[in-house]
Parts: sequence; C-alpha cells; structure tokens
Amino acid sequence: MGDQVRKTTAYDDGIGLAVIGCGTIGRVRATLAADHPGVRWLGLCDRDEGVGKRLAADLEADLFVTDAAELIARPEVTAVIVATDENEHEAPALAAAAAGHPLFIEKPLATSAEASARVLAAIEAAQIPATVGYTQRFRRRFLAAKGKLEAGAIGPVTTVVTRAFMNRMVPLATLARTERRAALTPILVSGTHSVDLCLWLMAGKTPARVYARSVDRALGSYGTKDATVALITMTDGTVWSMNMSWALPEQWPGAVYGLEIGIVGTDGVIDIEDTHRDVVLASNRPQQEGYRPEGFDGGERHVDFLTSYPPGDMWGGRLWGPMREETNAWLGSLTGGPAAPPSPAATAADGHRNLLLTMAIDLSAARGAEVELPVDAARLDAELGLTAD
Repeated sequence: MGDQVRKTTAYDDGIGLAVIGCGTIGRVRATLAADHPGVRWLGLCDRDEGVGKRLAADLEADLFVTDAAELIARPEVTAVIVATDENEHEAPALAAAAAGHPLFIEKPLATSAEASARVLAAIEAAQIPATVGYTQRFRRRFLAAKGKLEAGAIGPVTTVVTRAFMNRMVPLATLARTERRAALTPILVSGTHSVDLCLWLMAGKTPARVYARSVDRALGSYGTKDATVALITMTDGTVWSMNMSWALPEQWPGAVYGLEIGIVGTDGVIDIEDTHRDVVLASNRPQQEGYRPEGFDGGERHVDFLTSYPPGDMWGGRLWGPMREETNAWLGSLTGGPAAPPSPAATAADGHRNLLLTMAIDLSAARGAEVELPVDAARLDAELGLTAD
C-alpha cells in the first residue's frame, strides 16, 4: 500500500474515497467502489486493525488507518462512506460534513434522535449531497410498484399491510459487538427498511399517530426485542399495519430479510411478495456463501432461499444486484454533475424521518399506549433511555 494514486481513470479529478468501517457491509461498499472507474484513490478505516488490513490488502487500497478523523482529514479524500456499526455513525458523519465531503451513510442515520438531528443539521448547513443506505429502493419489484403508484394505477392509497421476517443472525451478531443495546431493536435496526420502503411508496403521506406492542421472550436476555407490531395512522386517515420479527431461528433459510407489502387503493391493489421462496437450494453439503456476519458462526446451513441476501448475489467473484446499483448511482452522481440521472436513493432527511418514526414505534410499545406524532427528539431519547452516539 502507500499514498500513491492507485489507478488512472476517465475522470480527470476523480473521487478520493474514504470508507469508514470495514465489516460486512463496509467490505461490500469498498469492493464495489474499487471497481468504479471514477474512484482514483481509496482509503480505509476500521478500529479492528485485522479486519481493516485484510480488506486493504484484498483491494490494494492506498491507505489504511484506525482513526476515522485522520482519514477524513487526508488531502486525497473528496467523499466518505460511513459503514460502521449502527451506534458509531455520528462522529465520522459530522467530520465528513465539516470537511465538506459528500456522504453515504448506512442506515440508520444514527441511533438517537438528537444525534440524528445533529447529523442532518450538519449536512444541510454544509450543503453537501448525502445518501442513506436503503438498498431495497433499488430492487426491481419495488421500483415497479413505485412507478405504478406514481401513475395512479390503484387510485389514492387507503391501507397498507407490511410483514417482515428475519432469522436471528443479525441481532446476535449486532448485539455481540456492543454493550450499548438500548436502541438496537428490531424496528430501529432492521424494520427501518420496511418503514423507508412504505413511506417512499406512500410519498406525500405523513404519520400522525402510532400504537405498538413488542415481545422479548426469545431475545430479551440479549438486550433486545423479538418482534414489534405497530398500527400507524396517517394525517389523511390512511391506515398502515406493520410487523417486524428478527427472532426466527438461525437456520431459517431466508438470508436476512423476507418481506410482504400489500397496498390497497380506492381502485385497486398492489401485492408485493418478497419472501424469496421461489428459488430454494437444499443440499447434503453445507453452504458457505450467503450472509455470515463478522465473528458470528451460525452453524452449518443446508437450505437457503436464494436471492434473499438484500445486497445482491455473488457470481464470478463479484456481487451483483441492488447494492451495486445503489453504490454506483451515488458514485456516478459525484462524477456526473448536473447531468447525473435521477436516483431513488434515500436522502439524509428521509433517514432522519425514518429514525423518528421507528423510535416513536418503540416508544409506543414501551408506554403501552398510542403516541401522537411528531415527538420531540429529546423526549424520545429520554424515554427510551438512549444516549447520543
């Protein structure tokens, strides 16, 4: 490695990219960026030196450090990806905004309402482009549904029903990396994808109140909930029912996320089945590929719902699918200027909105009562026992 420019590109200026966090998703983002012709310099950061140096060697990165502020301050850096653990987004995001660098931040924007508000305010004050990683928006079925809704195919939406199932590899791996677990609930960490998708599909509708319940019989001893069920009423009277469970057994064949969304309008319905049971692999041989969080051993897997890993699928040693499209769309927007095509990507404002709603859902479950929206950020943090990132 070293500080030399790693390759020439078709872009004279190119992108000097800092990737903060080299775990499962940071590795994916950095690998995709290394393939992009607009990236002329790649720097990596992770507090786990072993994890970071392995990725740096694999990608022939220009620089690896263990201090995010040091990397962001480098003169080569012109854009930043924040792919740390959920609790650690705020500091690198604020540093990147202070430096005026375009940002890509994995969801959620932060894990406290006040921290999220600080990140959003810093991004808006710096007037920098910022994207939050809601990869599901780039999947064909959801884009098709979005287009039909925008065209008025089913008339005004009146009712939405959402169900999300996950095996428990994600919560077990996530919780093992931190003692700060108060915010690491199924709805805030993973249900946020369902929240974002549905609010995106219902563009223009605003949540007015929420009533929710949670259970914790399987994962309570780990410091989180098993599942949360919520009923959300929008300001125009639209009713949205959603449930999110991340307590399915480790051997559940769905690699991470299985989702169903039903959207009913005055003149029709869009019914989206995204459980991935249409392509099933079963073998006497244990399957090595698929979702395996860093440091987590879920045992042998002999059955898999193929295509159920949200970032995409491996072929030819590369990841293909929505995370490649999302990452390339962001990188392309930085190099393409005003001519860059529009993108379905989530903005920082979208990310902040999503966080406030997921926290309000958790607050309703904690209170055992309906919660009127919006809720003040300080009150959300105080009642849920959260501290800033």
